[in-house]
Order: sequence, then C-alpha cells, then structure tokens
Amino acid sequence: MIVAIDGPAASGKGTIARSLAAKLGLPHLDTGLLYRATARAVMDQGHSLADVEAAVAAARGLALTDFDETALRGCEMGEAASIVAAMPDVRAALVEMQRRFAHRACGAVLDGRDIGTVICPEADVKIFVTASPEARATRRALEWSQNGDKVDYATVLTDILQRDERDRSRTSAPLKAADDAVVLDTTKLDVAAAIAAALEIVLARTGAKGPAS
Repeated sequence: MIVAIDGPAASGKGTIARSLAAKLGLPHLDTGLLYRATARAVMDQGHSLADVEAAVAAARGLALTDFDETALRGCEMGEAASIVAAMPDVRAALVEMQRRFAHRACGAVLDGRDIGTVICPEADVKIFVTASPEARATRRALEWSQNGDKVDYATVLTDILQRDERDRSRTSAPLKAADDAVVLDTTKLDVAAAIAAALEIVLARTGAKGPAS
C-alpha cells in the first residue's frame, strides 16, 4: 500500500505521515528532506543556491542514509530547500529515488508536495493536508522557538506566504491537490485529531482494519 501525503509548509503533513507509517507498519519518507539535503550540500560546497548545475550534482549524489535531520531543520534550510525545489532538473534528479522507496514490496508512506500528482499518481491513498496560513505560521513559530530559535510571528507568516506562492507557481510539479486526493484541513484540529482523521481516510479508502490499540 502506498500512502501519499501532500501539503504546504507547517500544515501537519509530516507529523501525520510519520504517525500513519508507525500505525500501519510501513516505512516513511519525508521527501522534503531530500531538497533540504540538496540545499545543504550546495551551501556546504560554497555554491550559490541559484547554481542549478551544483544543485543537480548535489541531488544526484544523495543517499537516504545521509540525512542529519537536526542540521536540516529550521527557517534557513526551509527557505533554501524551497529555492532548489523549484528547479526542474533537481526535481527530475530526485524522482527515481522517491519512486523506488514508494514501491518497496511492503509499501510506504511518503509526504511532500508532489507525491500524489507526480511521484506516485497510482498511490492507494492520497491526502492533501492544508491549514490557514495564520495557523501554519503559529505552529512554525512555536516549533522554532521551542528549538531555541528567535522568531517573529509576522516574519514567519510572510515566509509561509512567500513559500506557498513559490511552491504553487513553479513550472515543475507545482503544489496542488491531486484530483482524487482527500483534502484534510487541520486548521482547527490538534495533533491527535488530525492523525485520527487521516487514519480514518486511509481505512475508508483501503477497507483495511485499524491498528490494534
């Protein structure tokens, strides 16, 4: 079974995807880490994030075991990832890696921005997780402040809106819900309720039984 979870930044898709994977006994891939790792490699090598050739080379050199998630989180890396993710050649370089992960014999849960539309259009379940920009900015600001980062809500909201626009307007794999995706709005849901709603969608779409409690 392949479960595709898409959505904008701070919508809750990563938390939902990780929990679904654990409950369903499936491997999970946060595909956003691929773009963050690509951006990190470009920066560490002293190249500009606008250097397409350097970004493509970094993407092609990635391995799924390379990720230090702590180093890839935070405002700077989110913005950097959004820049390289808008490059069609970078996205093309990472497509096969994601598809191989998805088509493991046991299945998988993947979250990102183009899983249901580009990476796995044949996914058994597609969920598009969304929330208001204000709710997402509040969550992201809280997350960063808990990690010790200095944050300003207005700045975070502006960054969220700018990233949304970049993701939706890029020519390659723009952020959008697949035609057959179920839209899950988490604006007024806490974490537990959002996860429960997503699990209900999966079980309804597949006819599978829920995990034992």
